[in-house]
Amino acid sequence: MVKLRLRENESINDAVKRFRKLVEHAGIKKEMRRREFYEKPSETKRRTRRRADRRAKLQRVMSS
Repeated sequence: MVKLRLRENESINDAVKRFRKLVEHAGIKKEMRRREFYEKPSETKRRTRRRADRRAKLQRVMSS
């Protein structure tokens, strides 16, 4: 949960910018995008497996 308290003499625009940064840093935006559409468990597993394969391939290339 993100909490934001207005500072003394802070404009609304500055507060909104700080709020956006806090939301981004907390990972809420990323989580919302991930949950926007239902993803089948098989698709989730496939995505994580592909990510791991890419990481392993990159490691092999970097160590060579």
